[in-house]
Order: sequence, then structure tokens, then C-alpha cells
Amino acid sequence: MVQGSGIDAPLNETGVRQASAFFDAYKEISFDKVYITPLIRTRQTVKGFLDLSIPVEVVEGLREISWGDQEGVPFTEESGRVYKETVKRWSGGELDLKIATGESPKEVMNRQKPAIEYILSKEDEETILICTHGRAMRILLCWLMEKSLVEMEQFGHSNCGVYILKYDGASFSIEQSNETAHLNGIEMIR
Repeated sequence: MVQGSGIDAPLNETGVRQASAFFDAYKEISFDKVYITPLIRTRQTVKGFLDLSIPVEVVEGLREISWGDQEGVPFTEESGRVYKETVKRWSGGELDLKIATGESPKEVMNRQKPAIEYILSKEDEETILICTHGRAMRILLCWLMEKSLVEMEQFGHSNCGVYILKYDGASFSIEQSNETAHLNGIEMIR
């Protein structure tokens, strides 16, 4: 099943284990703030950090892409074909394309930009944690790295995979890309 911004499902057992492993691996970092989306799965993913009383803020613009009519639909050969064809067409430059009642990559980028501007305006927050979603993250990384959205598939995504970015006041650089070593040994449960 595709979980876009319209499906507010909690983490499953695997997700809870991954979130715990993520916390264990990064709990020594002194985050000034945690930013999450309105979806419960992001709050659950960073629960360990919130239990340390690190301030948290929900930022609507960080939420996952809306997959429209495909959200909540059991993953079948047909729904898989629609998803793969849409992603292929995005890679081919059709960045205004969206699944019926969903969002396009350009629309996601356009709502992310003010969200990131807002986060960057917080001068007292030097080290932050942003917990978002797979497609939204790929889109975000494209424009932060000043790449075309057609290149979004080059940014790997794993649930609880970690990207570490550095901001020098003018531009971003990636210091760590989709790090998943902390997830080794976690068996997937469906």
C-alpha cells in the first residue's frame, strides 16, 4: 500500500525497531530542535529524542507527497505499474505530472521552500533533526543540492536512513548519504 500524505498510519513493528536503532545510533548528538511532519509516523520515529525533552515542531511543508488516488490502495501489479510509470515520467522531465488528486514534484518543492526558509530563520538552532518521508526527502535534496528534480531518484531512500547535511550560510552539502548501518540486523516484518 502506498502511504502518502493522506495516510496517517502508525509505524509497524519493523518501523518501531528501526526508530529505536536510529535513536541508539544518534542519541549523543545534541540537537537544538526536532522538526517533523503532521503524520504520526514521524513523531514515532523521533520519539526517543523527544523523550530527552528536545523541542519539537510540526512543519506542514515537510509532509510527504500526496499520491492521490493511489494512497491506501493495496499494492498490486496495476498500482505498481502506475507508480513506476509516474516516477519514470518525472525522471523524464514531466515534473507537473501527478496521480489523480495528488501532487506533482513541483508542488511539493513549492511548499517545501518556505518550510526550509522558516527553519533556517531560527538563528539559535545550529544542529537540527528533520524527520520527513521518502519522496518528500528526495525532492528536498534535489533543490537543496541545486539539482533538477528529474534527478530525485539518485538520492537513495531507506526507512530510518540518515542524511547529514551541512549548511554554510549560503549552500548545503551532503556529508552522509542514506546511512543505514544502524539498521543492520533488523528483520523486516510485514
